[in-house]
Amino acid sequence: MTLSPPSAELVAAYRAKHGDYLALREDAMRLIEGLIEGAGIKIHHLTSRIKTPGSLAEKMRRKPGRYAQLSDITDLVGVRIITYFEQDVAAVSRALEAVFDIDWDNSVDKSKFHDPDRFGYMGVHYVMRFESRKYVGGYSPRFEVQIRSILQHAWAEIEHDLGYKSRAAVPREVQRRFYRLAGLLEVADEEFMTIHRLSQDYVATLPERIEQAPDGVFIDAQSMAYLMHDSFIHGLDLEVARALNVPLLEDWIDPERPQRLSSILDYVGVRSVGQLHKELHRLKGEVVQFAAALNPELQGVWTPVGGARPGTSIMHYALWRACGHAGLEADVVAKLLDLRGSSGSLETRIRAVYAKVHGERAV
Repeated sequence: MTLSPPSAELVAAYRAKHGDYLALREDAMRLIEGLIEGAGIKIHHLTSRIKTPGSLAEKMRRKPGRYAQLSDITDLVGVRIITYFEQDVAAVSRALEAVFDIDWDNSVDKSKFHDPDRFGYMGVHYVMRFESRKYVGGYSPRFEVQIRSILQHAWAEIEHDLGYKSRAAVPREVQRRFYRLAGLLEVADEEFMTIHRLSQDYVATLPERIEQAPDGVFIDAQSMAYLMHDSFIHGLDLEVARALNVPLLEDWIDPERPQRLSSILDYVGVRSVGQLHKELHRLKGEVVQFAAALNPELQGVWTPVGGARPGTSIMHYALWRACGHAGLEADVVAKLLDLRGSSGSLETRIRAVYAKVHGERAV
């Protein structure tokens, strides 16, 4: 099937201005990314696509006579924003509405469809343009933006893969399962948001809870992230770094460090903040001496970073405790710390240093 003259002219016009639409996509991505970052919203991913002249020609074949000019086609440029939580769909929407000119006649917020038997589980679909910038042919072209949570996105992708476009397309015997699944996904989205709020509340109350009842606060990634800035542990880290004759890398960024340290403490049987504080106060001298004695034995084994990372006192304490308790293996701690080297040799060397320092402390 060949294109009609008007459709062929539209495709030719688009081909000539394809570079301008590429620029539109880049500008849209740049501004949207900045808006999301400025609003402090953490998203899963942000993607975009631009229709090729070939795909536009195919669209013209499927819908002949529907479009009179390029400005009638809203999906030449498309942006997709996938958030972690459903509540962030609304937050991103507000950020975009404040800056872009929204074509409300062609936009739809499917997240506000609350019919109990609704078909589908979608997010927000905007058609918009820049308010002040001028692009192709002296006007600001419209483009499409989809905003969905991860679970909304999963629904839409699977639904699309199954080939169902509307309620009428779905066999009646499977419609009920679609409705049940939509409800389950909504509940899951709500539960994830609740977990997110609880996690935020937990972090916000950590300082007060640790001060008032440290024995009741468990060691986990979040409490460990807080403890790495605790004045006593920070001071002990500085002492260990001085004993190693290296700087303490106080600004070292390692998102996995708190989780790794909490896993190590769990292995050696230290489960609460209060217990950790008591142990570090009790063994402060041993930890510093052990670190200084162990360092020469580990040259080339630790990944070189130019200094000691925050939590180095906790790390050396865990190795000390593993060596001093039956049933614990220093090698397991070393692996959790991502030490490099032969495991058997490493275990032997760590225990030899422990025996030497422990003997000297006992005299």
